[in-house]
Amino acid sequence: MTDKIKMQNVRLSFPNLFQTASFGGEDLGKYDSTFLLDKKDHADTIKKIQAQIKSLTKEKFKGKALPEDRICLKDGDESVREEMAGMYSIKASTKKRPMVLDRDKTPLTEDDDKIYAGCRVNAIITLWPQDNQFGKRINASLDGVQFCAHDDPFGAPQIDADEFDAFGSADDNQEAMAF
Repeated sequence: MTDKIKMQNVRLSFPNLFQTASFGGEDLGKYDSTFLLDKKDHADTIKKIQAQIKSLTKEKFKGKALPEDRICLKDGDESVREEMAGMYSIKASTKKRPMVLDRDKTPLTEDDDKIYAGCRVNAIITLWPQDNQFGKRINASLDGVQFCAHDDPFGAPQIDADEFDAFGSADDNQEAMAF
C-alpha cells in the first residue's frame, strides 16, 4: 500500500472533474486530470513520486523496469506541448467523482467556473501498480482537488465580442445575417 501524495500549487491540465472524460465521442467512464509540477518548485514532491514508483516496481514487478509509457509520471521536456516544458506531468483518474473544493474547503461545482485548464490547485493522489490482461503499469488514483489560485488558462483564448459586427433585428434584413 502506498501513501497518499499531496501536490501543492500545481497547474491543472485536461480537467475532467465534474463529468467523466470522453475520447472520440465515447465516454471513458472515469474522471481524470493531469497535473503539472514545476521541476524546480516541486522537486521534493517529484522525488517522493519517483521513490514510490521505484518501490512499487520493486515490490510488484520484482524491480523489472517498466517502459516510460507505462508510468503515470512523465517528463514534460519530452512533450511537444509548450506548457509542459520544465515540468513533470502526472495523470490521475478515478471512477468515482473526486472531491473538488474551494480554498475554504467548500465544495465546488462546474458552474462556479473556478476549475479550468491552467488554474493552480492542490491535489491528492495515490499510486498503484496494475498487473492484469491490459498489461503492467504504475497508475495514479485521483482522490481530490482543491482550487488554489487563478493563472493563465491553457488553450486558445476566447474570442472577443468586438470581432462580431452588430446588425439590426431579424426583421430588418435577412442578408445581414449571412457570413
